[in-house]
Amino acid sequence: MLQNYFKIAWRNLVKNKVFSLINIVGLSVGLTCCILITAFVVDELSYDRHPAQADQIYRVGLHLTVNDGITDFPNVDVAVGQGIKNAFPEVEASTRLLRWNQVFIRYKEKQIKEKSIAVVDSNFLAIFSIPFLEGDSKTALKEPNSVVVTKELATRFFGHEPALGQLLTFGNGDVRKITGVIREIPKNSHFHFNLFFSTADVKYAQNQTWSNVGCYTYLVLKKGADPQKLEAKFPQLVAKHVVPEIQHDMGVSRAKAQKSVNTFRFFLQPLTDIHLHSATKYELEPNGNINYVYIFSILAVFILLLAIVNFTNLSTAGAAKRSKEIGIRKVMGSIKAQLMGQFLLESVIITFLALLLSVGLVTVLLPFFNDLAGKQIEGSAVFNPKSIAGFLAFGVVVGILAGIYPAFFLAFSKITAVLKGGSVLQNAGRGGLRSGLVVFQFAISGALIIATLVSYQQLKFMQTKTQGFDKEQVLVIHDTYMLGTNETAFKDQLRQDSRVDQASLSRSIPLSTETQEGTQIFGKDPVKKANTNEIQATVFRIDDAYLPTLGIALRSGRNFSKAFATDSAAVIINEATVRDLGWGRSNPIGKTIVRSGRREFTVIGVVKDFHYASARQKIAPLMMILGGNSGAIQVKVKADDASAVVESFKQKWAALSPPAPFTYTFLDDRFAVLYEAEQKTGRLFTVFAGISIVIACLGLFGLATFTAEQRTKEIGVRKVMGATSSSIVVLLSKDFLKLVFISVLIAFPIAGWTMNYWLQDFAYRIEIAWWIYILAAFLAVGIALLTVSFQSIRASLMNPVKSLKRE
Repeated sequence: MLQNYFKIAWRNLVKNKVFSLINIVGLSVGLTCCILITAFVVDELSYDRHPAQADQIYRVGLHLTVNDGITDFPNVDVAVGQGIKNAFPEVEASTRLLRWNQVFIRYKEKQIKEKSIAVVDSNFLAIFSIPFLEGDSKTALKEPNSVVVTKELATRFFGHEPALGQLLTFGNGDVRKITGVIREIPKNSHFHFNLFFSTADVKYAQNQTWSNVGCYTYLVLKKGADPQKLEAKFPQLVAKHVVPEIQHDMGVSRAKAQKSVNTFRFFLQPLTDIHLHSATKYELEPNGNINYVYIFSILAVFILLLAIVNFTNLSTAGAAKRSKEIGIRKVMGSIKAQLMGQFLLESVIITFLALLLSVGLVTVLLPFFNDLAGKQIEGSAVFNPKSIAGFLAFGVVVGILAGIYPAFFLAFSKITAVLKGGSVLQNAGRGGLRSGLVVFQFAISGALIIATLVSYQQLKFMQTKTQGFDKEQVLVIHDTYMLGTNETAFKDQLRQDSRVDQASLSRSIPLSTETQEGTQIFGKDPVKKANTNEIQATVFRIDDAYLPTLGIALRSGRNFSKAFATDSAAVIINEATVRDLGWGRSNPIGKTIVRSGRREFTVIGVVKDFHYASARQKIAPLMMILGGNSGAIQVKVKADDASAVVESFKQKWAALSPPAPFTYTFLDDRFAVLYEAEQKTGRLFTVFAGISIVIACLGLFGLATFTAEQRTKEIGVRKVMGATSSSIVVLLSKDFLKLVFISVLIAFPIAGWTMNYWLQDFAYRIEIAWWIYILAAFLAVGIALLTVSFQSIRASLMNPVKSLKRE
């Protein structure tokens, strides 16, 4: 019997080539999307699960109540980790990581600029279960001046020779011995570094301070320890260590410092939550977003449902063609279970054919999907024994889901009705369920069109929003500290070039978090003799040419100037600092700002707010001071021929014989990279919206074809009675277009609410304009009209004599 089922199923597939092809292609596209998105979601959820004690590792973060809100920091001060371990027996171990500046490293005649460097405690690599190829994880970083490198970095220096014991010379002249070689850090980790050296070699890491940030600190809790109960004990450490430090460093009263117990709160974050549940801008690397995991998971389900809906619609619509077959089978003694088995088997066969096609599509499309989603998912992660078994089970489940209604519909039809072709034909042609499924398909497609338009409008808004500074034609020359005492002279040479408008020596580069530092500040009013509340501010170290080079406008006061010897103790602040210090109703010029360490600065100028970070975040307080700015030169050039200017600068650099190559970027290139995540989201929305529309249109095309075939006699009679071709097209199209209009009305509120929720992540965002909904409606209706019109026009042009003769 089973063999007979397969034979009949294959004959029906071959007989109805168009319907079969639409079903297979629609399902395969849906399955392909579902597999790719599932691979994306699984990859996102797999982060930081490689350490042996991953479920016991927690990162210590800081909730700091400042600037009329809470700022989350993923790092704390250097003494916090060991202090917590010493205070509470629930903690088994603590370890720390400090991000180190990029540096040039030499081995004999070979020199490499390495950016991915971290300073860690000697137990760090063992806690994170990083496998060693050479050396011992327990002892590798215990010796002074020792380093551990990745296999990739070792190969760049030594080729295939052993790296263990080799000596590397760092840019400052320090010589360090390689005591370990590790594999590359797993891709699904929240940090990636190529070189590690010990905190024992860094004086700053020996401090016993608690009130600053910058040190990424991890605790290993003992099995069974409750992190929430441990977290509840942290305020006592704040009272013991943080309060006295703030009182001393900021020069405030004990009572004011005591407020830190409520505003300075340490918290624990599970290691496996960092990648998807940490939205702070101070992370080691850009993180994922759990909301995107939810969104794309729902998209995968919806796209698969669209494909299943297609199958159900077309199978039900095609039921009329098999009316007599079903009736004869029933007359000959077939029971309902046998009929359902036959049709479910046909559904599963189509599903497995679609699955085979989707496997091929996934193999071909995976590299493009990786590029689109910014991932490095390998084929082995998608196709392994577990996933293949899952695909097989998935195929059976999808096949049953897609075929259960058509099978039930056909198997339970009455014999008299199916032999006459009446009832089945009527239900197949005018089924309310099919109309509902069409509405469902185009509601999803319409919502995705709106999502795509909104995401692109938001991205365009951020990219075109006035930044408050001029990023065009600004060349950033890096590593200028390698010029030593010639750094300032090199800047002066550049300024003498007629093609240069301005040049500034400053490592504080807008749109870059790598060189920015933060600090606690408060304001002093010499007239009222009162202090403001403390706030968190970003510090830029600049020179007197910084503001004119970047076109940053002063709102009041003056710029730094060599004519004022006191400017070394002066500060320029932005409008956000004025607002958060509570100076909005008074003139801030001449007032004093105090930062950590009791250093006082006199306010000489206020600049208009500018976006020195992403427009995703609200512009935060900023203070700009003179000095300590070595590291980069920012040059505003006039010439259109950038390549000639760069070549000229390169020659000037080479003439000074620095021990490093000439490297540069353009500031507007950094701007493009800054919004890469938003661009990726927009591209994904576009792709999935396009796919959903294609699937929906495939189903609509099939239904239109079926409707035209079933109404052949009616069309012939109408044409004989004088109906025009245009009236026939309207007749066949209007029912479908009504359904599309209904789906668009359903899509509007759903998409509007969802995208407004998505926009909450942006400090500066668009309002969803009315024209976006209108455009989405026109696109959905237009696409549906084009799809249906093809078959409608074809039917209207058919010779009525032939159609009536055929009937």
